[in-house]
Amino acid sequence: MTVRQGRQMRSMCKGLVLGTFLTSCMILVYCLSSSQVHFSLPEVPVPYSCAHRPSQMHPKLSTNSSLQTAGQTCTPTADIMFMKTHKTASSTFLNLLFRFGEKYQLKFAFPSSRNDFFYPSLFQRSQVKDYRPGMCFNIICNHMRFNAAEVAKLLPLDTSYITILRDPAELFESSFHYFGRLVPFTWKIPGEDKLTEFLRDPHYYFDPEGYNSFYLKNLLFFDFGLDNTLELDDPRVEEGIRFITERFQLVMLVEYFEESLILLKNALCWEMDDLLFFKLNARKGSTVSKLTPELRARALEWNAVDWKLYQHFNQTFWKKVDVYGCRRMAEDVAELRRRNAEMASICIEGGHAVDAGSIQETDMQPWQPIGEKSIMGYNMKKNVDKAHRKLCRKMLMPELQYLTELGVNLWITKLWGRVRDIINW
Repeated sequence: MTVRQGRQMRSMCKGLVLGTFLTSCMILVYCLSSSQVHFSLPEVPVPYSCAHRPSQMHPKLSTNSSLQTAGQTCTPTADIMFMKTHKTASSTFLNLLFRFGEKYQLKFAFPSSRNDFFYPSLFQRSQVKDYRPGMCFNIICNHMRFNAAEVAKLLPLDTSYITILRDPAELFESSFHYFGRLVPFTWKIPGEDKLTEFLRDPHYYFDPEGYNSFYLKNLLFFDFGLDNTLELDDPRVEEGIRFITERFQLVMLVEYFEESLILLKNALCWEMDDLLFFKLNARKGSTVSKLTPELRARALEWNAVDWKLYQHFNQTFWKKVDVYGCRRMAEDVAELRRRNAEMASICIEGGHAVDAGSIQETDMQPWQPIGEKSIMGYNMKKNVDKAHRKLCRKMLMPELQYLTELGVNLWITKLWGRVRDIINW
């Protein structure tokens, strides 16, 4: 046997062993991650407000003339439902919510054993860690497929519902990159540029019944618990948009993230300190497909329902900005940017995000898509002064590590992570 044949045999054996192991692990993870059996839970009314009201959450003098009369006092809103949509800077906002919740010692409704509420199954309150009927939570914010009736049985009646949307063409590109390998029908797409080939004739490749197919068509509509395969002229599309409009008090936009945070501050009576953030879970620029005008048009046509949803809330967003005051908004955004830049100079080594391979601490490594090392992260400065050290670490911490620190046992997510590491080996 030649040296070359020996290498081929070893490679083949390695592939068989690895394939068998991965298949077994995948079956195990799938079984563990599939929808749980939901038992009928007794109906216990949720109070108007949770009894828990931290003593440090004092009323403050309001200058928010658009929602309150200037000079009146208001109390920061503590009861929040954040509908975490996919690939919409929601991990950045989640970090902000985690810090706000810790600051005021609020009670989170977290998932059990993983970082989402058994997505893509519809949310059930039984999926909440240590849930018992009648329990009242302040904040729920992890990925779920929205189920308004079940969420309402978990949160107080005065809860503020908030979510975030992204331009559907850009969202589709991001989702295709991040989840594409988890959608089996993409495996048969030929060529190196699978995104372009798919958009050339999406109906040819798309399988609406295929495993994980929802990631690649009207993902926003799907996340809200609605049918992502509806035709644009189906009356259920308008009904769905009306349902979201009536349920959510604030719909933020990724493209105007800082303006969105200022509107949030105004609506919830928060402080500017509560809005400080670093961009988390961002992709390396070289991995982002630049959509040509033709590809963008095709992506919007393919995700036409999401595009209609986005256009509707883009209009409502700017109406809120007009009420707030355009000049006032510009001044507040400039102040937020100044404060964030100041924090970056205090906290971040080099002042910017780095490739995954350049992140020195394991605890600061973000979750990566299968077969990729495209998600960037940060190195914290080693000489951060004591006054800022804790805040810097919290602001730079990836979502999974922060959840673990908050007491969530992510054993299913971690098991899946080990399988992914082997796949990337």
